[in-house]
Amino acid sequence: MRYNNITKGIFHSRPNRFIAMVYVDGVLETVHVKNTGRCKELLVQGCTVFLEESDNPKRKTRYDLVAVIKAQNKKEIYVNMDSQAPNEMAAEWLPKSGLFPEGTTFRREVNCGDSRFDFCALTGETLTYIEVKGVTLERDGIAYFPDAPTERGVKHLKELATCADNGIGAMVLFVVQMKGVSQFRPNRVTHPELADALAAAERAGVKIYAVDCKVAEGVAEIDGFLPVRI
Repeated sequence: MRYNNITKGIFHSRPNRFIAMVYVDGVLETVHVKNTGRCKELLVQGCTVFLEESDNPKRKTRYDLVAVIKAQNKKEIYVNMDSQAPNEMAAEWLPKSGLFPEGTTFRREVNCGDSRFDFCALTGETLTYIEVKGVTLERDGIAYFPDAPTERGVKHLKELATCADNGIGAMVLFVVQMKGVSQFRPNRVTHPELADALAAAERAGVKIYAVDCKVAEGVAEIDGFLPVRI
């Protein structure tokens, strides 16, 4: 996926989870943050961020913050932190992922039980519900989810486990929005209930995958599979 009208900025502060203060050409701008997670390890004062300029003149904020450069071990890692991007990337990638036979059709935003899943895949008469989770937290070369407790995430995993128990296809795809990580793990320290729910979902037969992404200025795309360590 590609963004339009990308501008570089220097991050200053984040007054709340919805907005950030960013210097653009020396002017301090209020920008919308397209990720309500904590992202404390990403949004560090003085770091370089990438903003997409809106073409809507009625908006209160001129820019959306969509990516950041994370400095680590004398290297720079481009991280997409747009919470809407994983679903858009998955929509492009799933049909060519090799996970489903040719001719499979995909629908978005599909209800099942008390949940709404991001996708469902229909292969003949076989149905698979798919939930996509974006991952931006990295520590020591390992990607973790979540970066903050998410009861919604637990609910989705339990619903997927119920699908699998009933013989319905179920899958969760963790999209790590960067390159340079060696594996994916649930963040048990931050949210043990989600780690337990993920392990229970795997035992129930839910297929669990993680992928990393190529990220550059204004561009993000799913690249390859990562090992998953439950």
